[in-house]
Amino acid sequence: MSENTNEFDQERQYLMVFIWKKRKIIAIVSAIAFVVSLVISLLLTPIFKSTAIVFPAATSTVSFSEQSNAKASSMDFGEEEQAEQLVQILQSSRIRNRIVNQFNLMEHYNIAQDDKNKYFKMGKKYSNNIVFKRTRYGSIQIDVFDRDAKLAADIANKIVELIDTVKNEMIQERTIPAFEINKRKRDQLEAEMAKIMVGMDSLSQLGVVSIEGRANLFSAYNQSKNPADRKFFKDQIDVNLRYGATFDGLETTRDEKIVKLTKFEDAYEQSESDANTLLNHKFIVEDAVVADKKDKPKKSIIVILGTMGAFIFTVFVLLVQDRIKELRNS
Repeated sequence: MSENTNEFDQERQYLMVFIWKKRKIIAIVSAIAFVVSLVISLLLTPIFKSTAIVFPAATSTVSFSEQSNAKASSMDFGEEEQAEQLVQILQSSRIRNRIVNQFNLMEHYNIAQDDKNKYFKMGKKYSNNIVFKRTRYGSIQIDVFDRDAKLAADIANKIVELIDTVKNEMIQERTIPAFEINKRKRDQLEAEMAKIMVGMDSLSQLGVVSIEGRANLFSAYNQSKNPADRKFFKDQIDVNLRYGATFDGLETTRDEKIVKLTKFEDAYEQSESDANTLLNHKFIVEDAVVADKKDKPKKSIIVILGTMGAFIFTVFVLLVQDRIKELRNS
């Protein structure tokens, strides 16, 4: 153990002595690296950052059910599942393509229209400059980096705006066909109901009445005193005997259709609401603002890393050269 410690101390002392001997060369190279790094940091295009923060909403529908979950209120913030869904929507081509087209990012990023890899390059630029990430609080942070501070803020705010547009479009792709099916079904039920009512009305005009009314006809016939009344009630009884069963069938079918329509009304209203209501699917915590200070590059970091890198590299090269000389002499 003591031998290893002594060897380490000797090597450290040797390194310090070696650096001191070569201090002029090391200092010159480090100084040149310092100047070059400083110049490069001054020449690099400043990049500005704009940030918007949103919370996902807990629900994407208005429920007409009395048994709807109280937690799925339109006032509630979404949880992990809704946050993951929102990130997927933000990363989708539905939003990316609209942002690229609206802000003409192909030209802004200097990507030629005739470049055969333009979509690949656009995707790389987009993913590097527009970043979506979940925060530890469950919200979604949208960071946009660009050399134009105003453009970065405009893009971030437009992305926030597109959340509702795109998600409503995705929802309506399913809810509109469902609503159309429900509407056709309701129209069919109403048409069947109207047909039944026409049949019952035509029988009613002939004098056909319900079962309770028929019992009253027999009672009235038995109690009638003159031949004219007896003939009238006899004709009514004959008509009801002939068409009574048909009337009863229509009446039963009508009652069944009324019950079916009543139960179907909730489903129809729900599908109509889902298809036609454009909901807000996020809570905006923070809008993006135009940055008044660049985010990168960090001049001090560039200068420090450049100078330290040159220092270490110079020492390494000198050590290798010194070692080669020793090997040749030996």
